[in-house]
Amino acid sequence: MRVRRIGAVVIAMAAAAASLTACSGGSDKFVIGIKFDQPGLGQKQPDGSFKGFDVDVANYVAKELGYTGDKVEFKEAISANRESFIQQGQVNMVIATYSITDDRKKKIGFAGPYLVTGQDILTRADDTTINSVDDLKDKKVCGAQGSSSPKRLVDKFGDAWKGQYLTEQQGYGACLPLLENKQVDAISTDATILAGFATQSPGKFRLVGKPFSEEKYGIGVKLDDKDTREKINAAVEKMFKDGSWKKAVDANFGEFGKFFTTPPAVERY
Repeated sequence: MRVRRIGAVVIAMAAAAASLTACSGGSDKFVIGIKFDQPGLGQKQPDGSFKGFDVDVANYVAKELGYTGDKVEFKEAISANRESFIQQGQVNMVIATYSITDDRKKKIGFAGPYLVTGQDILTRADDTTINSVDDLKDKKVCGAQGSSSPKRLVDKFGDAWKGQYLTEQQGYGACLPLLENKQVDAISTDATILAGFATQSPGKFRLVGKPFSEEKYGIGVKLDDKDTREKINAAVEKMFKDGSWKKAVDANFGEFGKFFTTPPAVERY
């Protein structure tokens, strides 16, 4: 009996020590998953800081939840690991061009949306021949490997079009030089992503501004964490009302901010 009591005491002490270690070792950080490689949305800067619309939303929401400065930690989230990061507790929330879908809502919870966009088209500023998705049927288009955006065009125009007109690169950043050098006529994906890349080269590109899909960007949290979700929703609505959302749009999308002028309605479920 004495051995069992001593063992129980040791276990309790270890648990307490582990708890203290967790608190002092960074569990008091508010960890947010963002993209590190998307200009205008989530991009890690050479000095280690982060910049973009998603970053501004993340910092605003974190502040409303009581976390600022070194209490906020950003963790790189790519499309393939966003759900697992949330489910495994590696992050407190994900803000990473994360479209709200019915399938994803079965796995995680969403606050927002904080932005609504859609698949659009980027052309050279002096090209007036492309003004809608239908104009792409005989144009060379660049897309990213693994993205759903090229597939949407293939579904519309067919496999023969794909073989003749579609070029796929590892990322949309690799498409920009092809567009600038007239090796392709257009790039097509979410308007926000196109705007983010295009703002790096002012005056060179034109966003058509006629999206042909709808993407609602949400903030991912654990599936059953309704309390945090509601707090985030309240923070997002405050950001809409106090002008911070519009300020972030203008700061990150530059001349293309005119395409994102109206904040969406937050959806509660």
